[in-house]
Amino acid sequence: MQMDKVLAAFEARQAEMVALRRDIHMHPETSYEEVRTSALVRQKLDEWGIENHAGLAGTGVVAVIRGRLPGNRAVGLRADMDALNMDETNTFGHRSTIPGKFHGCGHDGHTTMLLNAARYLSENPDFGGTVHCIFQPAEEGGAGGLRMIEEGLFEQFPCDAVYSLHNKPGVPVGKFITRVGGQLACADQWEVTFHGTGGHAGAPEKSVDLMTALAHFILGIQGIVARNVVAQESAVLTIGMIEAGTSHNVMPTKIVVTGTARCHNPEVRDLLEKRLSEVAASSAAMCLARAEVVYERGYPPLVNAQAETDKAVAAAAAVSGMENVDPNSPPINAADDFAYMAIARPGCNVMMGNGDGPEWKNNHRPDYDFNDAAIPYGSAYWVSVVNQELGQGADAQQSAA
Repeated sequence: MQMDKVLAAFEARQAEMVALRRDIHMHPETSYEEVRTSALVRQKLDEWGIENHAGLAGTGVVAVIRGRLPGNRAVGLRADMDALNMDETNTFGHRSTIPGKFHGCGHDGHTTMLLNAARYLSENPDFGGTVHCIFQPAEEGGAGGLRMIEEGLFEQFPCDAVYSLHNKPGVPVGKFITRVGGQLACADQWEVTFHGTGGHAGAPEKSVDLMTALAHFILGIQGIVARNVVAQESAVLTIGMIEAGTSHNVMPTKIVVTGTARCHNPEVRDLLEKRLSEVAASSAAMCLARAEVVYERGYPPLVNAQAETDKAVAAAAAVSGMENVDPNSPPINAADDFAYMAIARPGCNVMMGNGDGPEWKNNHRPDYDFNDAAIPYGSAYWVSVVNQELGQGADAQQSAA
């Protein structure tokens, strides 16, 4: 497959796809509320004559495209559709029209690129097997990917492998990065509550000083990553909020500390949970207080399989050249519920450039926007993945083996 011709085809449709992407951006919908977005996806698929099914995880959509060549394999291509619960500060014409909701992570672009690729694959089914385009709701904390799996995603739409694509600001458009193994982190949250007697701030000897316990805890957890986690592993423990006190001269009876834990290794994850509880208990005991710990595991680490990562790298190189592909990029402490799909089936997530200029802000910032110049590259990447899995690229790999 000549990817320069594929890119040219997408560039010819760029204006149409930009309009679609900006329409989605203007009408953001958050987890499990993607009613309009889901309907728009189905409308476009119907318009292009592509078989599609709705209902998984409420607003999920799966498009089915069958190749015209012999083949029994099936591949899943996943894009997330949901927005964030935050206000947008951009002032351009396609800014969010819904207060408190905003496509601040680029899922509008992800949805557009997969739709674009689905249309091309339907018009050019030069592959053997089946492509399932998975439009997933509720990635932003709602675990929509897990819910789709639990509701029968891979039973109704069998996949031998699954792939995901996410934009990354700070990386030039047309460049792709990924890695074998742990790429994205788990996203756990924890809460530590310190309990004491309270009392007059002028008579601390008559009370249990929870502020001192809090101070020991804050300093103590800094040593967990520094002194308990192997230096070659990546891990983060961060405090995000502290609730304490009612007055300058009253010692509180309760302090609540909440935070997040991020890592890429399941064993490190177990260690972080264990040591966090131990440090909280010992910090409280030093001050005659009591600590209550709640540790909630969120998305698991996203682990890329070797074979699928090799295919993803080859697919990206076919689009942009190997000089624009980094197959050994460092792990990232963001999380993504594609991790559940990559556990259920072998898979790979790739990050694609969203622009490295100062105008392209990081994800989850109120002034973020998806870079429309990336649409042809991401769309072509999806077609190239299908070629690696089910088309001429797959034939070449089999011949080499």
